[in-house]
Parts: sequence; C-alpha cells; structure tokens
Amino acid sequence: MDTKLSEILAPYRGQRSSLIALLQKTQEELGYISEEAVTEIARLLDITANEIYGVASFYAQFRFKPQGKHVFKVCQGTACHVRGSHRILEGVEQELGIQPGDTTPDRKFGLERVACVGCCALAPVMIVDETVHAQMTPAGAKKIIAEIDKAD
Repeated sequence: MDTKLSEILAPYRGQRSSLIALLQKTQEELGYISEEAVTEIARLLDITANEIYGVASFYAQFRFKPQGKHVFKVCQGTACHVRGSHRILEGVEQELGIQPGDTTPDRKFGLERVACVGCCALAPVMIVDETVHAQMTPAGAKKIIAEIDKAD
C-alpha cells in the first residue's frame, strides 16, 4: 500500500462510520478507488470489500478506474440532447478512441456522459477540466482535444 495513503487511512482504524470520508480521501489521493485501497480500508474498518463496493457504487462521485488528466464531460440533458450532444459525444469517442467511463491508455484524457449540468440556454454543452464550452459542435470538441494535446 502507498505510504501516503496508509498515513491518511491509519487514524480511522476501526471507525466504520468514517467509510465515506475514507473513500473521499482515498480518491483525492489516488484519483480513484483502487482494489488495493478497498482491501486496506476493509482491513482497517473490519468490514468486507463487498460492503465498501456497495457504499461506493451508490454514490456517483466515486470512481473505480483511473481518471484522465483532462476529463471531457458531455451533457446528455434534454436541451443538450435535442441540440445534438450525441454527435459531440460520438466525435469525442472517435477522436480519443475511448467510450464514456474510459480513460486513454496514457491517462491523458477521460470521457464521461453526464446528466444536465444546468446550462440549458447554452446547449449543447461540454465541460472540460471544469470549463464549460457552450454551443459545442463535434468539430469544436476535436479542436479542444487538439489544443490540449499540443499544450501538454
């Protein structure tokens, strides 16, 4: 187990009520919740890995796979869908060679399909690294990918 993660988890030994806090701290440290982290948390709290997965999978905030450095979130809310967000999603999938929920092998890019982000007047919307891109098009999405790729 990673030394830093062990240091974060150690004070919570036996505190079952701290499971969500431990999951949050783990994900903050690793970027996701690894199998190794689940095993260590289960040992520290004296609960099963299944119990941990049951809690963690209930909340959308927790991830079990590494996330890319740059995450593309394509809104699938009604306004965005009606205005063609599915074409944006398809364009990003093709450009990056991944499906929603996946990360590129180099962990540079991640792709997520998300529910309404509350920017309906700007639809279709794509969020990249917490920046909202309004009235997005497949070509615009590909341009953003190219710019990020060039900058890194």
